[in-house]
Amino acid sequence: MHTSFHTENVSTETNQDTFNIYGTQLTSRLLIGSALYPSPQSMQQSIQASGAQVVTLSLSRQNPQANGGETFWQLIQSLGLHLLPNTAGCHSVNEAVNMAKMSRELFQTDWVKLELVGDDYNLQPDPIDLVKATEMLLNDGFKVLPYCTDDLVIARHLVELGCEVIMPWGSPIGTGKGIMNPYAIQAIRDRFPEVTLIIDSGIGKPSHATQAMEMGVDGILLNTAIAHANQPEMMAQAFAQSIQAGRLAYLSGLMTERSTASPSTPTLDTPFWHQIQYG
Repeated sequence: MHTSFHTENVSTETNQDTFNIYGTQLTSRLLIGSALYPSPQSMQQSIQASGAQVVTLSLSRQNPQANGGETFWQLIQSLGLHLLPNTAGCHSVNEAVNMAKMSRELFQTDWVKLELVGDDYNLQPDPIDLVKATEMLLNDGFKVLPYCTDDLVIARHLVELGCEVIMPWGSPIGTGKGIMNPYAIQAIRDRFPEVTLIIDSGIGKPSHATQAMEMGVDGILLNTAIAHANQPEMMAQAFAQSIQAGRLAYLSGLMTERSTASPSTPTLDTPFWHQIQYG
């Protein structure tokens, strides 16, 4: 059972549970995407309903200087959130680095969600080129949030380069399959307790998010699961509450799983505080 709690950002004086992205303290552990919604208004209302403080956006799809991009950009700006540009759709180191630089200029932030597709079959991140691009961008002053697979060794390379945030997938992007390899995610969490760990893709329903948070991850980045819901705004609320529930469960300390049954009803005439086993 995992017992090394990642709780250094919990203040006992203010009872405020925050997490850190390169020095920026956030209270909402839900990061939200801005694509795929049925309308710009649905996007805006869903983001507001989620309580998210960070919104992702792509230069390739949401360039404020492109046709129609200005309206979208005004809606994003009106939310007053932290912007996290991504390099979605990039297939090479140079392409990803160049898009990151253009995004920094347009969106006025040095944060970048680094995405680098290795294979179009399942949109798996390219582990080798991801490490190369991460090093180049870190050296250029970017605060890199790399989207990677759940490989412990890749995570180690990214941390050693200086990444303070790691964003492994739970399952391939857009699949909604949830955490396919809990062992791998738990291994990254246990190996790098000081790193901000955010699950970046594959979360399909609120229970998936709760499961991930119970494992001790710091946050969840969502897009498709909210944008493709029949009622995106309501689903955004559901995810916000499920993430909070999972976080509270993790901080509370989950009971140990057992192979055999254990009674939860006190033995007759024995005070409940003398019981060893609790229900």
